[in-house]
Amino acid sequence: MTARTYLERGLGIAVVIVIVLLLIGQVLGQPILLGYVATGSMEPTMNAGDGFVAIPSVVAGEIQEGDVVVYDARELHDGGLTTHRVVGETEDGYVTAGDANPFTDQDGDEPPVSESQIVATAWQVNGEVVTIPHLGTVVMGMHGLLEQASQTVTSALGIEGSSGSDGLGAFFVAIGVALLGFGLLLERFGPSERITDRSRRRKNVVRFWVAIGVVLVALVTVATAAMVIPAGTTEYGLVSSDSPTDDPQIVAPGETTTLTRTVDNAGFVPVVVVHEAPHEHVSVDPDRQTVGIRSEAETTVSLTAPEETGEYTRHVEEHRYLAVVSPSILGTLHDVHPLVAIAFVNVVVVAVTVALVSLLFGTGDFRLRNGGDHVPFSTRLARTVRKWLR
Repeated sequence: MTARTYLERGLGIAVVIVIVLLLIGQVLGQPILLGYVATGSMEPTMNAGDGFVAIPSVVAGEIQEGDVVVYDARELHDGGLTTHRVVGETEDGYVTAGDANPFTDQDGDEPPVSESQIVATAWQVNGEVVTIPHLGTVVMGMHGLLEQASQTVTSALGIEGSSGSDGLGAFFVAIGVALLGFGLLLERFGPSERITDRSRRRKNVVRFWVAIGVVLVALVTVATAAMVIPAGTTEYGLVSSDSPTDDPQIVAPGETTTLTRTVDNAGFVPVVVVHEAPHEHVSVDPDRQTVGIRSEAETTVSLTAPEETGEYTRHVEEHRYLAVVSPSILGTLHDVHPLVAIAFVNVVVVAVTVALVSLLFGTGDFRLRNGGDHVPFSTRLARTVRKWLR
């Protein structure tokens, strides 16, 4: 191949990676390596529609004053992700503000931003945010077009569409995986621009690693989504009051109340659930549990009211991992880092899939043969089963 061909393919791969990251970010409700601002609140640092490189909070390290963070707002703009700069820190959390705003977010109704609310940090070099001009403008345009496409497809199929971003994001990922798989097959078996020598490709033959690669992309995407999407942070309101009521979340100063938390597993694989309480006056029992296939379990959340009266917010973080190995192993990996546990689960899924496919079909290429229209499908299926049972 020529240098131009390598360059074109490299650019094509880069575009695919960008699209996949943006689609996954839609599902997870947070930017994955790439984000964008929709308003001018961060001007002149970032103009409306500019993109930026987003470092997930799990690897970003300690938040410091001057960092530009993406956080899940409680009140600002009716809630949702907001990209603003950290301008201070209090005992209750961080103080944030847009560079173009003469006031902080906390001067309004937005409470101080806690660690659990921060989902990413904008990458800065020498104190300057690395921006990608107009990336957000393109993404928002695609978002609108795909939303219309989603509504059209679901209406045509008679399926009740999801009004939330999760349903739309899942639709995006499904399209992304399908297009990625189609692209791999087209790259391998599609016509080239120019045939300069004799082709060595065999007709109706699918390379083993091409076929299994497409399957693995889909499996890893589904496995990661099954672990990440149901997980997250649950917020509990707590009122420390001199006049407690029967409401379990309104208690006397210094008293402890307990709430029951239900953990559902709607999947067909058991999951290991890890609960973490970042605040010292919050505890979860049990903090680690295994939930079986299509079942649920309960855990108890204990909240201790501060000595000073007032309204407080407490959080419990939930992490999920497919129980492909023993819960103790997953717990140990989680203690190292949640991403380590997720990566390990995906490695196991890949290894088991490759092993099963190799055992059942071997590692040779797959030959697609036409059995002929005169042979009924049931007969061809019976022949295939008998061949496997030999």
